[in-house]
Amino acid sequence: MNVTVIGAGLAGSEAAWQLAERGIQVTLCEMKPQKMTPAHSTADFAELVCSNSLRGAGLENAVGLLKEELRRMGSIILRAADETRVEAGGALAVDRHAFAQHVTEAVRSHPNIRVQEGEVTALPEGEVLVATGPLTSDALAEHLAGLIGGDRNTLHFFDAAAPLVTFESIDMSRAWFASRYDKGTADYVNCALEKEEYQAFWQALCEAEEAEVHGFEDRSVFEGCMPVEVMARRGEDTLRYGPLKPKGLKDPATGREPYAVVQLRRDNKEGSIYNLVGFQTHLKFGEQKRVFSMIPALKNAEYVRYGVMHRNTYLDSPRLLNRYYQLKSEPRITFAGQMTGVEGYVESAASGFLAGVELARRLRGEPPLDFPRETAIGALGLYVSDESVAQFQPMNVNFGIITPLDHRVRGKRNKNLEISQRALEIIDGMQLD
Repeated sequence: MNVTVIGAGLAGSEAAWQLAERGIQVTLCEMKPQKMTPAHSTADFAELVCSNSLRGAGLENAVGLLKEELRRMGSIILRAADETRVEAGGALAVDRHAFAQHVTEAVRSHPNIRVQEGEVTALPEGEVLVATGPLTSDALAEHLAGLIGGDRNTLHFFDAAAPLVTFESIDMSRAWFASRYDKGTADYVNCALEKEEYQAFWQALCEAEEAEVHGFEDRSVFEGCMPVEVMARRGEDTLRYGPLKPKGLKDPATGREPYAVVQLRRDNKEGSIYNLVGFQTHLKFGEQKRVFSMIPALKNAEYVRYGVMHRNTYLDSPRLLNRYYQLKSEPRITFAGQMTGVEGYVESAASGFLAGVELARRLRGEPPLDFPRETAIGALGLYVSDESVAQFQPMNVNFGIITPLDHRVRGKRNKNLEISQRALEIIDGMQLD
């Protein structure tokens, strides 16, 4: 039994690993480094192109539940994340290069996985799992469009990444280490802005020159990864109630809460590089340096990577895929990752996990696991394949798509924790192998 997995991002790497762990021979096709995309910079598998954060770690968060489900079921992505973790308060953040290297080494060394480098422009015969991500090459995207019925079955939005700066270039006389509400350890660098500084920064941000991106309009961005300049144009205080909110942070230099705060999160284990939290952008590089230098602590910041924007393409999955991420019209073809409409690193890995596990079971003549809606991983697959969804768009995992409790629990946090406990009991009771 052999499966061709196309794409070695988070979803493809996870799917290939789960198939291989169950005795399936896998040919893993990856076009890097022979052909790169605008967002990638290394030949490693599972390269993180936006943030280095896998978001909330606690079980009161739906993504925290999804991570724990994957962790308990043997996810290679979660294993790599746990082993390359960097401190980030209540979030799970990783050293992006060490993380990708960990996944690459594990996948390449698996005896049941053969890596084939080079671009795939058409699907081969036999069982295929497509996990080429939102930056699928033009040739393969055209082939897939013809296979699934043309452009009406594909959609797109625009995604952006935040800049990275060196720690030594941050003016720590205008910044301090802390986590919001002192949650966890003091892992974030907090850069204060007083009212006049913020207003000048906001005005400059609204007027800054953007890089030209074909087809881009403000309305075509994904809400969960919105460029900071698009957010700024929604109103003067939008940023102060979003990524620049000062709540839970007290400047030790003044003893009071600043008017606004820009947070920087460690991007590598050494703490030599930090990313600007919430500063996804598609401003021109010179404009990024000019405008972001108006933040006092970043006046002389050294940028190791400027923010970039790229187009993400995804399928109209409810019309095309079933709960196992199989193509309804041709079940030998399975999809996984962001191209299915799941949004986020963890969600992409989860789709690859489910698709790989269920495909392996089908090939071995075993019944499907049918992860239920009471679990985060099951709810995500059922959302993606829900034909009743009127306007399908990319979505992060959330408690709204998970089956609610059949009884009342006081307090949102307590309710979410009980939902998570129920889900983990179901996961622990499932026979995965």
